[in-house]
Amino acid sequence: MSTTVAGIIFIGSLVLALAVVYRPLGDYMYRVYSGDRHARLERVIYRLIGVKPEAEQTWGAYARGVLAFSVVGVLLLYGFQRVQDRLLLSLGRDPVKPDQAWNTAVSFVTNTNWQSYSGESTMGHLVQMAGLAVQNFVSAAVGMCVAIALVRGFARGKTDRLGNFWVDLTRGTVRVLLPIAFVGAIVLVAGGVIQNFGDGHTVTTLVGGEQRITGGPVASQEVIKELGTNGGGFYNTNSAHPFENASTWTNWLEIFLILAIPFALCRTFGRMVGQNRQGHAIAAVMATIAIVSIALVNAFQLMHHGTVPTAVGASMEGVETRFGVANSATFAGATTLTSTGAVNSFHDSYTSLGGMVTMFTMMLGEVAPGGVGAGLYGMLVLAVITVFVAGLMVGRTPEYLGKKIGTREIKFAAMYFLITPILVLTGTAAAIATESGRAGMLNGGAHGLSEIMYAFTSASNNNGSAFAGLTVNTVWYDTALGLCMAFGRFLPIVFVLALAGSLARQGRTPASEGTLPTHRPQFVGLVVGVTVVLVALTFLPALALGPLAEGIH
Repeated sequence: MSTTVAGIIFIGSLVLALAVVYRPLGDYMYRVYSGDRHARLERVIYRLIGVKPEAEQTWGAYARGVLAFSVVGVLLLYGFQRVQDRLLLSLGRDPVKPDQAWNTAVSFVTNTNWQSYSGESTMGHLVQMAGLAVQNFVSAAVGMCVAIALVRGFARGKTDRLGNFWVDLTRGTVRVLLPIAFVGAIVLVAGGVIQNFGDGHTVTTLVGGEQRITGGPVASQEVIKELGTNGGGFYNTNSAHPFENASTWTNWLEIFLILAIPFALCRTFGRMVGQNRQGHAIAAVMATIAIVSIALVNAFQLMHHGTVPTAVGASMEGVETRFGVANSATFAGATTLTSTGAVNSFHDSYTSLGGMVTMFTMMLGEVAPGGVGAGLYGMLVLAVITVFVAGLMVGRTPEYLGKKIGTREIKFAAMYFLITPILVLTGTAAAIATESGRAGMLNGGAHGLSEIMYAFTSASNNNGSAFAGLTVNTVWYDTALGLCMAFGRFLPIVFVLALAGSLARQGRTPASEGTLPTHRPQFVGLVVGVTVVLVALTFLPALALGPLAEGIH
C-alpha cells in the first residue's frame, strides 16, 4: 500500500469517527450546560468556593470570574514552580527560574502550553501532575465556558444574564473532561503510554553509553493535553516520544481526542439556539478549512521537490519513523488547527510550504475547529463579521440567528479579530529590531524570520507548538511571549463576553424575505471566504518575506 493511500485511509477513518461521535457528544454537552440539576459533588464544590449556583451573572460579572480565576491560577502555578525543590516527588529538580516560571504559568493557564524547557529534566512529578495537568483541565473548561456564554447570548432575549461562570466551569470539568480523560488514559496505558511515579531508569544505549530515562504520570497528562487542546508534553520530544505516543493507533487516538470536543460543540450550539442546521453549517465551515489544510500539509510533505525527498517518496526530515510522513503531517495539521501545540514531528524541518500551512492555520485564529470552546466562539465571531459584510452588499441591516448586528456588535467582533494580528506582527517586528530578539536566532534570512513569526503566532493564538532553531529560553522571549499569551487569550475573551451580553439584551427579530439564510452552503462558503481573505490580507506580506520567499528560492 502506498504512503498516499495509507494517509487517505488514516484521515478518512478520523472523519468517520468524528461523524459518529458528533451527535451523541454534542447532545451530551447540551444537557450538561442546559440542565438545572446539580450533582452532589458539584454542590460540595459550590459550598467550598462560596458560590450560589442558581444566581446567574451579567457579562461583566462572568468576565470578572474568568479573569479572577485565571490570575489566581497564574500566581499559584508560578509559586508551585518556584518551590518545587521543597515538594514531594521533586526528583531533586531545582526551582524554576523566575522568567521561565512566569512564562510557563501563563502558558498553561491560557491553554497555550508553550514550553521553553525540557519537561523531563525541569519539572518534578508533583508539579507536572498537580500543577500543569490540573491547568490542562481547567483552562480547557474556561474556553468551553466562554463559548457557552456566547451561545446563550444568541439563544436568549431581553436579558442581561449569561449563566454562572463557576457552575459552567465545574460542570465542564467534572462532567465532560474528567470522565473522557479517565477512560482515555486507561486506553493509552493499554497502548504502551507509561503511568508511574518512578524517578526513571538508567539504560545502556546501542553504542554502549548510558542514558537516564525518566518515568512519571505521563498517560494522565497526555490524554488531557490532547482532549483539552492544550499541547505541551511531559518529555522534550513531546508526542514523538514512545512513552507519550507509543504506536500508530495511539497516534490516531490522540488526533481523534484533539478534534472530538471542538467539532461536537457545533452540535451543542445548534441545540442551544434551537436550530440544529445552524450547528451543521458552522461544523461544515470548520470541516472545509480543516480538510483543505490537512490535505495541503500532507501534499507538501509527500510530494516535495528535491533529490532526496523524491528518492524516498516524501520529506522525511524531522519525522518519527514509527509514524511516517502522512501520520505526522495529519497530526501537525490537526494540532495547529486546534490550538493544541502538541507535536509528533519537527515542524522546523517541514518543507517551507508545509511549515507555512501550519503557520497559516494558526493565523486563521484557531477556528477550524479551533481550541476547546475557543474555536466555536472564534468561528461565531467570524460568522457575525460575515453577515455584516453580506448586509453591506445588499443594503440591509445584518442579522444572525434573529439578532441584529449593529454598530456595537461589529465593534466587539472587529476588536476580537484585530488583537491577534497586532500581537503577532508587533512581537515579530520587536524581535527582529532588538538585539535581545536577534540573539536567539540560529538561522538568518527567510527561515529565521519564519521561526520568529511562528513563535509569536503560536503564542498569540494560544497554540504552543514551535519551530526550532530559535532559542526562546531567555528573559526577553520568556517575557515577550508570555505577554502575547496573556493578551491573546484574555482580551478576546472580554470582547466575546461583551458581544454575548449585547446580543442577550436584544429581542428576537423574525426572519423575512431579506434575511440572509445562515444554514445553507452559500453561507458556509461566505464564512470560509471571509476567514481566509481576512487572514490573507493581514499576514500575506509577512508570509511573503518568510516561508513563501524560502519556498520560491
